[in-house]
Amino acid sequence: MRRLVTEFSASERHACELMEIARMTHRYCSRRDDSTLREQLLRLAREKPRFGYRRIHILLGREGVVVNHKRVQRVYREMGLSVKRTKRKRLMRVLQPRPLLTAPNQEWSVDFVSDIAASGQRLRVFCAVDSFTRECLALEVDTSLPSRRVTRVLERVIQHRGVPVAIRCDNGPEITSRHFLAWSVERKIDIVHIQPGKPTQNAHVESFNGRLREECLNVSWFWNLFDARRKIACWRDEYNQQRPHSALNYFTPEEFRRQCSASPSPVIGTTEIGPASRQPCGRASLGLDPGPTPQ
Repeated sequence: MRRLVTEFSASERHACELMEIARMTHRYCSRRDDSTLREQLLRLAREKPRFGYRRIHILLGREGVVVNHKRVQRVYREMGLSVKRTKRKRLMRVLQPRPLLTAPNQEWSVDFVSDIAASGQRLRVFCAVDSFTRECLALEVDTSLPSRRVTRVLERVIQHRGVPVAIRCDNGPEITSRHFLAWSVERKIDIVHIQPGKPTQNAHVESFNGRLREECLNVSWFWNLFDARRKIACWRDEYNQQRPHSALNYFTPEEFRRQCSASPSPVIGTTEIGPASRQPCGRASLGLDPGPTPQ
């Protein structure tokens, strides 16, 4: 009403007709005195600056003040005491086309798995997998795995396997830290972050984590950290050297890697992420025996 009267020079009668309200309602002025309530709210707001009007209303009730919560909310807002909420920052990642892998060391996938020892000690396992050969490159076990520890583990793998073209990972603090990103730039490694809440975009390591959980962590009893390191290392050797992999035509990952190194690799292509891209790559194009067709 005040805006219509001041800005558009409208009369009170005309403005009330446009707003469809009675002139008595516009002229009404409350006779209630909120000075005492204002003092109480100001005192409590200074003591508890992050409390909203609901909690302050409860504190007033504990002091014996009987007042309606809607009146507390009205006076609370008029005094400008409303708590400002900081808007949570959402991480945005652009969906990138997934490469069609044709040789080892084109893309590594990394992730973390958690477990607990018999002593109650929390354990974390850092997993690194070659997305093409499905070979487990590293299984580092410790109570804490910061970014510097992760880069040291990857440096040990690089000494034996060479530098990968890209590393696919999630958006954890160890992978998004400045140290890890600077290390990847220095090594000229492309870091491919998946979109938040989309673990299927890193399906190779997620599948490996399921095998690790079902075949090792759930069936083993770890007395302490050192016992966990020993048993998980033994399982890693068995996974790479003895366990047949269905996606590799039931070759072991090491057997498949040796056959790939002995055969020429075709040119790398790209394809969008979808059901077709998650299918195993054509082994016949590498000159390998396709093996028996699973029923």
